[in-house]
Amino acid sequence: MGKYDFNEVIDRKNTYCTQWDYIEDRFGEHDLLPFSISDTEFQVPTPVLETIQARVAHGVFGYSRWNHDAFKGSITNWYQTRFNAHVDKDWVLYSPTVCYAISVLIRLKSEEWDRVVVFSPMYDAFYSLIEENNRELVENELVWDNGKYCIDFERLEKQLKGAKILLLTNPHNPTGRVFDKAELAKVIEICDRHHIFIISDDIHMDIVYGNAQYTPILSLAENPVNMCICTSASKTMNTPGLIGSYLLVPDATLRAAFLKQLKARDALSSVSILGMYATMASYNESADYVDELVIHLENNMHFLKNYITNHIPEIRFEIPEGTYLAWLDVSALGVTKDALQEALIHVGKVAIMPGETYGGPGFLRMNVACSRSKLVDGLERMNQAIQTLRR
Repeated sequence: MGKYDFNEVIDRKNTYCTQWDYIEDRFGEHDLLPFSISDTEFQVPTPVLETIQARVAHGVFGYSRWNHDAFKGSITNWYQTRFNAHVDKDWVLYSPTVCYAISVLIRLKSEEWDRVVVFSPMYDAFYSLIEENNRELVENELVWDNGKYCIDFERLEKQLKGAKILLLTNPHNPTGRVFDKAELAKVIEICDRHHIFIISDDIHMDIVYGNAQYTPILSLAENPVNMCICTSASKTMNTPGLIGSYLLVPDATLRAAFLKQLKARDALSSVSILGMYATMASYNESADYVDELVIHLENNMHFLKNYITNHIPEIRFEIPEGTYLAWLDVSALGVTKDALQEALIHVGKVAIMPGETYGGPGFLRMNVACSRSKLVDGLERMNQAIQTLRR
């Protein structure tokens, strides 16, 4: 038994919680058991909670700065101790969110109607983020090969000719792939030849299972000036509501341009004080939380796999290499997305995101970052709904 009880059920209703209190916005019903939004059902690490409580007790929340060794050093130390990767403190920049950082970088590293290549299926916010910046979205569909998703490098090479940016997600949402060193090195080599800037969204970097290993792409390049990482502790530590993320940007000129956008154009340079303290406490004092969290999540993935094998064998599911998102192939059920969602919502009273949201028709994306009791309840509701489709 570890220090943390990830099977504790914490009532999140009536806290203005997107996942629970506003489930009707996405699914049209309010009384559903949700497995949708990608946050967790867990209380934050004890050091984070205690740090936040102490800071709140101080009672003064004036404008605050992030550009200091305490904040940046917590990040660089995490990369060194967790991933054996050196990150220069000068590379670290604050951003309120990962998506904001990516949006600014797209504008800084490309012109209107330039092509941005992504691996699909993909995180749904990227569709509007790219298109609303008036860039051309080019999808490189990951290929299912021998039990895992792989990059179609031949197609990628063609798509990158004349493009400006590759938007990478590692670990990948929603498929759960954790790209290995050889794959990342090949991505770097192709992008170097075609003068492509790489933006790597690594927000799920701490959630990796089995023999898979997360590698920061910056650690593989001799001169990583044409790439950056955008990430946050928020997914792992369940602190997105506190606001705060960061970038790792080796190019000094790009850092200056980003800071100009952050401060002069968008007036966002004053950090969320609680988000900053949460990040420091997460990376300085909460490694044991992450270790226990990953064990719990991997056990949930195995439970999900066994349940599906025994009760809903039409669904194909392989335990992902990373993230707490299960990517379920429901195509063999032989029903439309609308019919499946109708059964899940109105019969099972369970909310699971359709794969179409992420560019993956015939799939469901299920968040398993919850207690075992909630997962069991959700699977039984799913099974009940699917039984009505078999008749």
